Amino acid sequence: MSDKKAEKQLQPVSTADSLLCMDVDPVPEVKINKGPLRPYIDFEGDYDTAKLRTVKTLKEKLMVAILLIITAFVRLYKLSWPSSVVFDEVHFGGFASKYIKGDFFMDVHPPLAKMLFAGVGALAGYTGDFSFKPIGEEYPDTVPFYTMRLFSASLGVFTVLMLYLTLRASGVRLGVAYLFALVFAFENSFVTISRYILLDAPLICFIAAAVYSYKKSELYPTNSFRALKSLLATGIALGLASSSKWVGLFTVAWVGLLCVWKLWFMIGDLNKSPCTIVKAAIGKLVLLLGVPILLYVAFFYVHFQALIHDGSGSSFFPSEFRATLEGNQIPSDVVYDVGVGSIVTLKHLSTEGGYLHSHSHAYPTGSEQQQITLYPFLDDNNKWVIERSHLPGASLKDFIGLKNGESISLLHLATGVRLHSHDHKPPVSESADWQKEVSGYGYLGFTGDINDHWTIEIDQSSSKPGIAQHEVRAIDTKFKLRHATGCYLFSHEVKLPKWGFDQQEVTCATQGKPELLLWYIEGSENPQLPENTPRISYKPMNFIEKFIENHKKMWKINKGLTGTHYYESLAYEWPLMRRGIGYWGEHHRKIYLLGNAVTWWAVSAFILVYAAILAFEAGSFLVGKPILQDKNVINFHVQVLHYLLGFAIHYVPFFLMGRQLFLHHYLPAYYFGILALAHAFDIIITFVCKNRKQAAYALLILFTAASIYFFHAHSPIAYGTDWTKDVCRNSRWVSTWDYDCENYFNDLSEYANYTYVPKITTDEATTDVQNVVPAAEPEQQEKKAVVSDVNGAASPHKREKVEKNEAERMLDDLSNKKFLDGNGNELSPEQVKKLLEKEGIENLKIEKEVNHVRKRVA
Repeated sequence: MSDKKAEKQLQPVSTADSLLCMDVDPVPEVKINKGPLRPYIDFEGDYDTAKLRTVKTLKEKLMVAILLIITAFVRLYKLSWPSSVVFDEVHFGGFASKYIKGDFFMDVHPPLAKMLFAGVGALAGYTGDFSFKPIGEEYPDTVPFYTMRLFSASLGVFTVLMLYLTLRASGVRLGVAYLFALVFAFENSFVTISRYILLDAPLICFIAAAVYSYKKSELYPTNSFRALKSLLATGIALGLASSSKWVGLFTVAWVGLLCVWKLWFMIGDLNKSPCTIVKAAIGKLVLLLGVPILLYVAFFYVHFQALIHDGSGSSFFPSEFRATLEGNQIPSDVVYDVGVGSIVTLKHLSTEGGYLHSHSHAYPTGSEQQQITLYPFLDDNNKWVIERSHLPGASLKDFIGLKNGESISLLHLATGVRLHSHDHKPPVSESADWQKEVSGYGYLGFTGDINDHWTIEIDQSSSKPGIAQHEVRAIDTKFKLRHATGCYLFSHEVKLPKWGFDQQEVTCATQGKPELLLWYIEGSENPQLPENTPRISYKPMNFIEKFIENHKKMWKINKGLTGTHYYESLAYEWPLMRRGIGYWGEHHRKIYLLGNAVTWWAVSAFILVYAAILAFEAGSFLVGKPILQDKNVINFHVQVLHYLLGFAIHYVPFFLMGRQLFLHHYLPAYYFGILALAHAFDIIITFVCKNRKQAAYALLILFTAASIYFFHAHSPIAYGTDWTKDVCRNSRWVSTWDYDCENYFNDLSEYANYTYVPKITTDEATTDVQNVVPAAEPEQQEKKAVVSDVNGAASPHKREKVEKNEAERMLDDLSNKKFLDGNGNELSPEQVKKLLEKEGIENLKIEKEVNHVRKRVA
């Protein structure tokens, strides 16, 4: 029977005005079928239930419209403030700029949410001409940051709608669902994350859409058109969530487990034929797994098509990957034959460290000879001249190729030293007895010694089959370099300190992973060879190869995010909300991510209470007591188990992660907890207090009012608006809530006359996102000013000097500026200088000149 015919045959389930009543019962009587051994519950959907749990009436639609208006006001209030970069807008705004310009970058998250922000910015006229760095940088008129934030806020509004519809679809009464949607609309943490250019709002929105769509699919008969349509919507939402952040994969797992759960009950339903069950299983597999995979791959295809220019992040990819990017400097048409006298660049095979490199800087310890490192950029300091170890410096008339077992020396072309090793411990890995220092040693006229000798050992399994397995050929031959003492030229992902410019350490190792001993020649030139000598270029990767390589890097970098951060927290702390995250702090105002304590702690408490209820009911069943068979109790347990399973899947994995974690990682799990808590209030009304419903509703209204009160009381740190020191101090219900109160004024009236000098905040962006850029050489850094390192921070070399010079320039230029205090009185240059020094200007990264005064009225 078709869906439309089935609906026409429906009998009225209540009076015409039944759905206008807040107390209409959306939970049908439990259908219990007889089995050969024992009765079983039939969980098959039906159209009667679907009608009861769907928004149908005009009155309910008007109520939903009012809910959305309230939510929109909460999300959009003062959305243009602050008019400067907030928190991880540093990263995601910067990524949007790179998408618009087509510059390749590396990030640990999938591309969809970033591409959406880029698309919104481009439609608003943004051309990608702003770096979004640092936090606190004022947005110029050319950046449509309000429109980009509006997109995020709109998704936040839509998420509230999804929560309401989800609760209705899972059997929560209209009044409970509506009040809990209001509670969610005023949840501080979700308000904060949905107001800025961050990935969290799209992620939560797509997860919420997936949850609603799947719950809606359960309302209809298996394999019906409406059930399949809802499952398709679920698959699309899962694909969008997974393509925004990998956390979306947890939602895929949640839906998958619920499908297995339902199929298990279908197998036990004697009214279901094997054909029906197989069709349902195949349909779910295609729609809930195939569709998300297809979308996920498609968005990466768009990602690679959009980022066509060689950019900062490409340095961490193999040359075959970089060869696909426009403007890349990867060598092409390289002389294929390699021999004595060849000028070559050697690249490490198994890390992203780059090329064997040296420069005119010495180790501060050990031999204090010239540094040998791995350097990821193409540079003349990567060039080496191959010499015969027994005849270094000898001129040649004819070309002599290199074979397996050949003994050579490597002369550094720029500085004249030779690659050298000896019985000194390496500068960083000094505790490893199996590693020795590798240095550059020699001087003009010195022909070297035995510690400059290296023997080529070709690795046949890694080299291209054919001649490259026996004689050294550019790109195709992979080889080890064995030192005269028996150790091998080695590198690993250990960085040298500031004196080594954060470049990768090179040592000589007697053991270690075999792949870390492998090298190959990327660049090669030899004047002894004729013009028509064979040449080789990298074979560019195809899409699938790039897709796989990109994911290897994403996974590797994600695991490597183990650094410390001031606002990081551990997973066990999240249910207690011991602390939040500082997003922004300027002009005697602050933005701080903090959850709504009333809702947050209620969710945590309910999870503990529910665990106790399950334990009690299980014990009662084991001792032979009958279990409750009330329809509301059954629906309560089914839905709460579903949602708490979602909570666990989105929360427990973080205990297994060694990476840096923050409170916002808890929000997807918290969303499921809010859904479960709504069912707790619903069962209080429908079962626990069914004879005192007015009192139960009063309790829910009181809870809603308390949540709204908390939001209102702490809204200044959600919106970054005016506050006073005393009110701020009193707002810290827990001593570990570490938002700074001392920077606020004593009285709100002081904001009216406040005139500020734009300054740089010391708040930090998190490092769970990366615009991964390796450290640069000294000469490169002075040209580029500041380059980001693998942790997203500024590269340390020359940074302090550059910042200090900039700060001194600013201070010296104060005589031409006029500055006012809070009362409108002009400050002398000496007073301003003292003020800026008090703020610690010498220790801050300065990227703009303070050349004007702007007055901002609260």
